[in-house]
Amino acid sequence: MSETPTETSPTTVDDVADAYVDELVQLDPFQATIAGVAGHHAESTDLSPDGFAERNALVKRTLRALDSAHARDERERVAAEAMRERLTQEVRVHDAGLDRALRNVASPAHEVREVFDLMPTETDEDWAAIARRLRAVPGSLDGYRATIEADIAAGLPPARRQVRAVIEQANQAAEGFFQQLARSAPDYLRAELDRLAATASSAYADFARHLADDVTPRARTEDAVGRDLYQIASQYFLGAEIDLDETYAWGLDELYRIESEMAGIAQQIVPGGSVDDAVAALDADTSRTIANPEAFRAWMQDLSDRTIAALNGTHFEIPEPIQRLECRIAPTQDGVVYYTGPSEDFARPGRMWWSVPEGVDTFSTWRETTTVFHEGVPGHHLQIAQMAYRSDILNRWQRLFAGVSGHAEGWALYAERLMAELGYLDDPGDRLGMLDGQAMRAVRVVVDIGAHLGFEIPAEVVRNDGLDAGPWTGDAVYEFLSRHTRQAPEINRFETTRYLGWPGQAPSYKVGERIFLEARENARQRKGEAFSLPDFHRAVLDLGALGLDPLQDALASL
Repeated sequence: MSETPTETSPTTVDDVADAYVDELVQLDPFQATIAGVAGHHAESTDLSPDGFAERNALVKRTLRALDSAHARDERERVAAEAMRERLTQEVRVHDAGLDRALRNVASPAHEVREVFDLMPTETDEDWAAIARRLRAVPGSLDGYRATIEADIAAGLPPARRQVRAVIEQANQAAEGFFQQLARSAPDYLRAELDRLAATASSAYADFARHLADDVTPRARTEDAVGRDLYQIASQYFLGAEIDLDETYAWGLDELYRIESEMAGIAQQIVPGGSVDDAVAALDADTSRTIANPEAFRAWMQDLSDRTIAALNGTHFEIPEPIQRLECRIAPTQDGVVYYTGPSEDFARPGRMWWSVPEGVDTFSTWRETTTVFHEGVPGHHLQIAQMAYRSDILNRWQRLFAGVSGHAEGWALYAERLMAELGYLDDPGDRLGMLDGQAMRAVRVVVDIGAHLGFEIPAEVVRNDGLDAGPWTGDAVYEFLSRHTRQAPEINRFETTRYLGWPGQAPSYKVGERIFLEARENARQRKGEAFSLPDFHRAVLDLGALGLDPLQDALASL
């Protein structure tokens, strides 16, 4: 969609964006596969210190190129602001060591394995690419090992809690994932794939031993990163600078507001009963219980398909390629629910993944109806797949690599609330499930900010929940999460480790939703009777992914 620059046509914003994508997919083939860019599935990302430095140098070169790039219209001006904001934050995160930190989710150690989930397996060429990546697994992990060592030498050791979590996960990866992948290979490749799978498994086992023997003794014992690093992380995940103290207090107020609403809904389920009584009644309702993961996957798929059909042409215009969303059970067992976008050509559809914890074999639909809306339509799938589709108004960087957690997760949480407003969560059980999820996201705001900034546990929390007075600790985070959510203990343990290892990410859901709601209210007041909710949503989606500060600026001009 960009013009070829000549002596008389200056370099445009789209030219810079396209050139950046061309270089990025060469330097980071893993991200190319995640984004669905063809042609790089056989290559692996350099996770050594030199690899991270080379990608950071590309970001800096691109920022300089943006300074002199020409924006041909308002669309390109918004694209330039979005790109400048994102790349500036990426440099800050890299300099702080946060882009390569070892943690129990979304670290380079996970990427090496998880990229195989998104690789095509239909042709001989696909399997040849898988074989090449399997062959590269030991080198990829060795590169990341060198990066961890370099960061330790630079005074940036990982937290011991995160090291221990990744040791367990690396051992799990070594115990069967790659062998299972090889079993799906064509017969003529099985022997080679079995051998490569064994080598990849051994590499993960060696990586786990290195973490246990060499990294754990030098890991830092404290989880908190402190205010300065937290501010960098928060701004990166939100694309907005927020008042952390005010947000911390707001998070607790929001939790209590949601729980008050939950108490009212509980009366509709068990008159005179508590929220826990309502939960027990819903869990005992066999019509809301599904007995095995495959049946649960089928339920998710059916609800997703029905929702897309119902919303298309009424509240949203959903292009045909986006109407396909696959629901899958993930090959991991850590309790995470997540979405992966379609490939650039839509040959690979958007997918909703459910990582079922070991030992969990029954599912309550009242808890998860809202999750399907969050991960699917009108949540992540509508937003992310729509961006991938709109090549007429978004450049290639915007479509593939412009992700902002606060924008994506804020929209998805907003989408849950929207579905309640539209009447799709009128069933009291489904409505309680939505509110329970909202409460968990409010808890995240409190404990994530509180733990990393060393805040004292609020007096009302000590009084109401029986927590010991003093600063937030890992144990206090787990206890508070357990008291205010209704998740399995293994999920709460995973979530606690996640918050302590990934500062600033977990609050991006609720804070992002807050900013979307404020933007909608501002638009409603600005337009008065001319305000249209479908028009507002169309305007938001047409802007693509933005930091939340640039998003509000762009919406204010519409």
